[in-house]
Amino acid sequence: MATDTLQLSGTKPGTGETILCAHCGLPVPEGLVDDAAERQFCCTGCHTAFTILHEHGLDSYYGFAERREAPVRASGRSYEEFDHPAFSQLYVTRTPEGLSRTELYLEGVHCASCVWLVERMPLLQNGVARAELDVRRSLAVVEWDAEAVALSAVARALDLLGYPPHPYRGVARADMRRREDRTMLVRIGIAGAIAINVMLLALALYSGELNGMEARFTTFFRWMSFAVTVPAFLWPGRVFFTGAWASLRTKSLHMDLPIAIALAAGFVRGAINTVTGEGPIYFDGLALLIFALLVGRFLQQRGQRMAADAAELLHAIAPSTARIVDAGSASDQMRDIPTAALLPGMVLDVRAGETFAADGVVVRGASSVNAALLTGESRPTSVGEGTTVYAGTLNVAAPLRVRVVEAGETSRIAKLLRQVEESARRRAPIVQMANRLAGIFTAVVLVAAVATFAIKTQLNAGAALDDAIALLIVTCPCALALATPLAITVAVGRAAGNGMLIKGGDALELLATPGTLVLDKTGTITEGRTALASWSGPEWVKPLVLALEEGSSHPLADGFRRAWPGLAVPVVAQSRHVMGGGLEGVIDGRLVRIGSPRFVAESTTRLAPAVAAALDTIDRTLTPVHIAVDGELVALAGMGDRVREDALASLQALRARGWRTVMLSGDATDVVTAVGRALHFGEADAIGAASPEDKLAFVERCKQQGTVVMVGDGVNDAAAIAAAHVGIGVHGGAEACLATADIYLTRPGLSALVELTEGARRTMRVIRRNIGFSIAYNVIGAGMAVIGMLTPLIAAVLMPASSITVVLGSWYGHTFARRPRGAATTTELTA
Repeated sequence: MATDTLQLSGTKPGTGETILCAHCGLPVPEGLVDDAAERQFCCTGCHTAFTILHEHGLDSYYGFAERREAPVRASGRSYEEFDHPAFSQLYVTRTPEGLSRTELYLEGVHCASCVWLVERMPLLQNGVARAELDVRRSLAVVEWDAEAVALSAVARALDLLGYPPHPYRGVARADMRRREDRTMLVRIGIAGAIAINVMLLALALYSGELNGMEARFTTFFRWMSFAVTVPAFLWPGRVFFTGAWASLRTKSLHMDLPIAIALAAGFVRGAINTVTGEGPIYFDGLALLIFALLVGRFLQQRGQRMAADAAELLHAIAPSTARIVDAGSASDQMRDIPTAALLPGMVLDVRAGETFAADGVVVRGASSVNAALLTGESRPTSVGEGTTVYAGTLNVAAPLRVRVVEAGETSRIAKLLRQVEESARRRAPIVQMANRLAGIFTAVVLVAAVATFAIKTQLNAGAALDDAIALLIVTCPCALALATPLAITVAVGRAAGNGMLIKGGDALELLATPGTLVLDKTGTITEGRTALASWSGPEWVKPLVLALEEGSSHPLADGFRRAWPGLAVPVVAQSRHVMGGGLEGVIDGRLVRIGSPRFVAESTTRLAPAVAAALDTIDRTLTPVHIAVDGELVALAGMGDRVREDALASLQALRARGWRTVMLSGDATDVVTAVGRALHFGEADAIGAASPEDKLAFVERCKQQGTVVMVGDGVNDAAAIAAAHVGIGVHGGAEACLATADIYLTRPGLSALVELTEGARRTMRVIRRNIGFSIAYNVIGAGMAVIGMLTPLIAAVLMPASSITVVLGSWYGHTFARRPRGAATTTELTA
């Protein structure tokens, strides 16, 4: 590649020195050297970008030591879809100043000079008020006056500079989270400020008690403490009373109920003592309690969000914009609009390499479509006029015109995603048990607090209320309620980062105990694609095979190309494809035939000696491919579905953990038996020629003996996957997997199964540890409060500390190992 660049680079006459682009610094192609120009450019994009910067006085850009190291390739898009009302509704918000605001993902961002340049957009484009760029995420925040400039003009300006923009699909959720976090942080800030001031007032009162403060000053500080504490209850502390009221309305015991009772009791008692001038006022402890509780709740919320974005990447499957053909246009005029604005009846123009934006019917053209996302079929399928195509699938070969039938929320992929979201809300039995336990515990705490107050009133009236309040606070079941769901949330998030999308916590609970693991063969244990498994023939034949197969999209041709990468390929003079037979062509004056034995035998008159011997030993489980040159059969190839490299080690690891492994396949019995023997399956555990009904019946029988996990590609295995206790869909079988499976593995191979079962076992261990700690903490805390060893303030410190301990215990519980940077994640789903 470097050699090509040097050969194409222009040089200064008589010196041989390479001419570099004035904008990006790369060599200028010889054909673009302009002897009369003061500056040279490697492309028109760099020339345009340089002109824009020079005209706006931004030549400081070229002072950066690190700058763009690639030519500027403007896409030439009009970005008209950015001005569409549907786009504005999805991606544009309004600022308090009346400006429009959006977040854009920019291509080509990589260094500080990019940040400097993008943030100078207010100078480059009239009407732009602000532009900020997060270089790590390539995410630009742009604010502009919609009446002065259209967003499409801003997008074109960025494109001309070499940063084609795309809408950031998570902007709505990000804005909502920012508002929630901002509100909570404001609450915490106000509560903290109030707590500090009340503590200072309390310090004055405590000091006065030791040094004999005058009564009028004592009264002043008590009333000041009351006045400063009231705002803490009116706004920051209101969240607890709102939760308690909701608990009473729904007739369910919520953990906010004892907190609200404790806060209300302390405040009322403190207010009465302030008016009467006698007794403790509690305001310092109450203010600090509100602050501590809010901090604890904020940390809990942040911990519970850590897996919330795992499945959001799925929404990037379908494109954000679509190219439509204007109705009634004689010249086939086209324009881009947001996918959300598509309507049934519109005609899409989908070029090779693009993803379909909606479900529809092909009305013009013929191509092949990679529909692995929806059907699990790894090989492209042919489509033509009248064929139905679906959003999220890839147009591989040629341009198509598609009439939209279903778009947006009614498309097939959208329905599947809704099923994922609904399934993700399921709760594991252990989660439901923990929630019931928290409700029962809350009722017990309320009864214990009333009993403590009644008994202590008879023994020590002054400490009765303090002890009851301390009991209510310290035994708040926050930690108990968080123990299970937080551990599962962390585990699901970690698993998603490792390419394992878990829809419900119940699957983790079931996987923690070994049972029967039933696996499909094709695409699960094997690679699910055709590969060269055996070869009998001389080396000189291989380039001839590659030359003839070079332009073919047949799976067998792909198998040859993957087996022999990098071989020099001769030129094919002429060739023809015989449907159902194979290929024939002339290479270097020699007639070459490749294909089925019957097709090749039609022109074969003799056998090479090595091939004659190989014919008797060829593996009958493989697809035979014969190669003849000038009428002589010179080579034999066996094409088959290879077993995954990690299959044996993974299966042995699962068996060592107590799992019974069964291979259940629709392939021929002899093929399944051969694979089963190689992977150490028992004779009764390698079952072939099984129909979908047979698979379902087998799973139903195994369920009577214990936990059954079914692993498959989701096409012929959908019924069995749905019937099993835990259904696992593997990489490539997206439609049935997303619809029926409990877990979807976006990584090919069986090693993920080993990680999944081990991670489930560790997750249950973390849950049991969390529950044990929570119960022990509450029992000990309740006992200390009843005997008067805890004050409300100490209880307020201990209560969130217990929840934070559960959060940290869940986070550092080593449920699923973090994958290293750069490792494949859920984005493999869209690969």
